[in-house]
This record gives sequence, C-alpha cells and structure tokens, in this order.
Amino acid sequence: MRRTLYQDEHLMFRDAFHRFLEKEILPYHEQWEHDGIVPREVWRKAGELGFLCFEAPEELGGLGESDYRYHAVIAEELAYHGATGVGFGLHSSIVLPYILRYGTPEQQRRWVPRMVSGEWIGAIAMTEPAAGSDLAGIRTTAIRQGDCYIVNGQKTFITNGINSDLVITVVKTDPSQRHKGISLLVIERGMEGFTRGRNLEKIGLKAQDTAELFFDNVRVPVANLLGEEGKGFYYLMERLPQERLDIAVTAVAACEAALDMTLRYCKERTAFGQPIGSFQNSRFKLAEMKTEIEIARVFVDRCIEALNAGELTAEEAAMAKWWTTDLQKRVMDECLQLHGGYGYMLEYPIAKFYLDARVQAIYGGTNEIMKEVISRGMGL
Repeated sequence: MRRTLYQDEHLMFRDAFHRFLEKEILPYHEQWEHDGIVPREVWRKAGELGFLCFEAPEELGGLGESDYRYHAVIAEELAYHGATGVGFGLHSSIVLPYILRYGTPEQQRRWVPRMVSGEWIGAIAMTEPAAGSDLAGIRTTAIRQGDCYIVNGQKTFITNGINSDLVITVVKTDPSQRHKGISLLVIERGMEGFTRGRNLEKIGLKAQDTAELFFDNVRVPVANLLGEEGKGFYYLMERLPQERLDIAVTAVAACEAALDMTLRYCKERTAFGQPIGSFQNSRFKLAEMKTEIEIARVFVDRCIEALNAGELTAEEAAMAKWWTTDLQKRVMDECLQLHGGYGYMLEYPIAKFYLDARVQAIYGGTNEIMKEVISRGMGL
C-alpha cells in the first residue's frame, strides 16, 4: 500500500539524513557497539547539519519545525539500518519538548542552543532500581533549602546516561505524596555530588550508552526546576504519548527492514535443491509478516497524523506501542528462524535486529502497562 504520510520536503530531508547516516554513522557503528557509546563528535556533526532539535525556535538556533514527521524520518532511517542505539531521538523528540513546553525563557536560552548544536546531550531519568513503571514510587528526593534543592537518590537504565550534559530528573519534592509530590529538576554535568555509575552492558542496542546515575546531596538551583513544583507527574503523562509513538515508529521500520533482508535470504538460500522461500511454510510465514506489518504501518502513520493535529490520545499511543513492539518481537523471531543457523550468527544482521528488539516492549512503559492505559480509557 502506497504511503501518503510524507510530502516532498520530508523525502528531501530523508535523503539528506540518509547521506549523513552512510557517511558518519554506518562505517563506524560496529566499533561504537563494541565501545558501548557514540562519540560526541557525531552529535556535533549532526547538529551542524540541522538533524538535532529542529523543533527549537529559530532565535534559539533551531528550525522552528514542529512537524513530527521529521522525527519519524530519522527514527525510521536509524531503524532500517540497525542503528537505533544512536540516541538522537531521545534528545530531540523527548528531552527537548519538555524544555520547550515547560521551561522558562531563561532556561531555554541556557540549554536549547547547545542542544541544537550537539554540544550538549540530553537525557531523562525516571527509572530507579525499585521503581520502573510505577513512577509514583520513586525515592529520589529534592528537598528545598533556600534557593537550592538538595537531591539524593539514584536512577538506572538511563539512555544517554554517560554522554548526557543535562538530565531531566524525576524527583520527589514532597516525599509524603505520591503523584502530587513529583517534580522535574534539570541536573547538569559537573554539579558536585552528581556521579555516573557503570555504562551498563545490555544484550542489544549496544552502541547506546545506558547508565546508572547517583545523587549525593547535589545542590541544584531552584532556577533548574522545570515547570511548577508538584506538577511533574502531569507533565510526564502529557509527554509520554509522543515517546511511545517514537517507539512504535522504530518498531514498524525495524520489522520492514527485517522482512526485506529475510525475503532476500529466502530467495537466495537453497535446500533440497530449491530456494527455501519456495516452501509453503516459508511462503506462509513471509505472507503473514507482510500483512501484519502493513496493518501496523497504516495505524502508526495515522497516529503520526493525529499527533501532528494535536489529537493523539494516550490510549492510541499505548495501542501503537504495545501492538507494534509485540509484532516486532514476533517478526524478529520468525525472520531469525527462517535464516536457520545463520540467523544465530552475529555476522548476519538479523541476529542484531533480534537482540535490539527485545527492550522495545519494556521501556517507555511496559506493554502490560500499555494494556492498563487502554483499559482505563475504556472506563474499566
């Protein structure tokens, strides 16, 4: 089915980013996977070419372009080429909007230009060792003392955790409250008492630096409070649908790429004197995947249109995230199976796609939580 989502300007942007990907990312990505981190120079190059934070207004160095389709283009291109561990999407599509929506003009002048240029890298710290999907259960505290907050606690599984220069940190400014005690505080690199733990070793997305963060009596100026005190949970709920759509966009693109590479393999690989794609089981499996991916693509494209129109609901974003990431797991498993023993070898891209896919059903809210969101929207 022909996609109607993108217009000429989006296709031109895709071509430009694809050239950047081929020149600056793909030749080095295997080494980054080994190193567990993407070099900061690549971020600066992306910033120079306008591939970061293009939603930022022109007076802050951005393009003033709020069309989500540009984010989708970058997410798709990275997914098509197995480079989803490059954390551009989190930086531009998740962290920046918090600052643009809830930050003061002074905060935006301090942080946004350096995010646009790639000089500063953003992260958001929600998850803790004892609190994942239950954000109200976080234990990191920020107790006000005069013109500062004193922050104590720790976070884990933080994307861009090693590279990040500013971290939107979910804290309890009123530990006696659950949801109403949550605030967002921006903690910056170099603040005394703010340290980073291990760059965590994962089974997939190995180029993505994922870290533990520790806060030991960190003095954070009140001027770094994002929005109003006690409104953090509301801000998170307002912004999570876009994060979940980001995940769904990546999931569908990864499925398309995996199916393409598997179809080629099935046409070339022979068994019993004929291509394995000619066997009925292979044909049926490929046909089933093609159909489900097409259906997912149509729904996700419609969600993108809804987001641009300001109409995407939390329930629809949860549906997209849950369905596409479960589909991604099934597709990767079937594609690896069709590759046979070669699929288990890391020299074949499908093995990496398989490993990278597993976390998609976990972060951004587990798929079990997505079903809770959907059922609550049904009045249950």
